[in-house]
Amino acid sequence: MPKEIKPAETTRAKAFDLWMCAPNPMVTFFKTLDVTNLVKASKRRQLKFNMLLDWCVGKAASGVKEFYLLPVGDKLIQYDALAVNTIVKNKHGEVSSCDIPFSDDLEAFNRDYLKYTAQVAEKCEDFDLSAERMVIGTSAIIDTELDGAVGMNSGIFNNPFLIWGRYKKRLFRYQLAISFQFHHTQMDGAHAGRFLAGLQYAVEEGVMGATATACSE
Repeated sequence: MPKEIKPAETTRAKAFDLWMCAPNPMVTFFKTLDVTNLVKASKRRQLKFNMLLDWCVGKAASGVKEFYLLPVGDKLIQYDALAVNTIVKNKHGEVSSCDIPFSDDLEAFNRDYLKYTAQVAEKCEDFDLSAERMVIGTSAIIDTELDGAVGMNSGIFNNPFLIWGRYKKRLFRYQLAISFQFHHTQMDGAHAGRFLAGLQYAVEEGVMGATATACSE
């Protein structure tokens, strides 16, 4: 269960003092991913590309301990589990928010993804796990290709957030530009860089291994 912890007793003590009251404590990185293997896995297994990428986001984040800490209000909260948020077009053509509990098991994650996104689309009600898990926000703007996007600093939600558009084909490869926004109290640039490297690895290798394991069962 989430619990409040004393910043001074963590590795984020200095960052907490420096950035909690900063006018804009959010940092945004841009990266272009090679998503060729993800596209292949999506087509081969008839799995949603966005679901696979959301799983890769959770997989990469689960290996960076800073993702389990989040500044909430004026407190630092420690979580023991993650969720990945996705935006769903509901039956009225509007958007609703849906949190998917992250599981290292791709098949389990896919079941939850299909279950909860369908539920949100039908009921037009957000599915929120923020009281239980540290939620990583995502927004897929699939109507167009994006070169970059910067999220807003609301001062209310400090969660890390990724935005991407439609992937691009370059010869025989597929590329996807993403933005990653994070609160500087939660992590430093080095941690964000490690996450993005882990995300590329999960896209190239992790999802292929996970789908291969599922096929052999």
